[in-house]
Amino acid sequence: MDKSFMVFIAVGIGFYYVVTNYVGEIQREDTLYQNSDYEKEHKFDQYYTVDSIGQNILDVTLADPSTQIEAWNASPIRQEFLDIFPDFDTMRGFVKNRVRGDELVQKLLKRIDEVEDKFFSGTMSAEQAKRSLETL
Repeated sequence: MDKSFMVFIAVGIGFYYVVTNYVGEIQREDTLYQNSDYEKEHKFDQYYTVDSIGQNILDVTLADPSTQIEAWNASPIRQEFLDIFPDFDTMRGFVKNRVRGDELVQKLLKRIDEVEDKFFSGTMSAEQAKRSLETL
């Protein structure tokens, strides 16, 4: 390949990197430049905290019930929760330790109990149980 073409590609990649990082910084720091995609992506950031041992916590204590459910469905800890399946006792412990918000915790624990009963009675397959736990 031609050296000038390689330089052109390298400069283009460098320019792309600088622009994307710079625009991200501007959006994070200045609300005037935040677009709707940025707002959607970071809508629930205020509900995520880290506990004393470094685990992510979803704290929706002061949020209304519909916001609690939306935050749970968008939460990165939801996948950790699903990875525990089919250990229902550990799932209950996970919810009690890593989710804060009485209404959301009660709904999750109720869902775990329902799915556990159906799963062990044989009326629900593992895939159906996981899908049922995935959505709230």
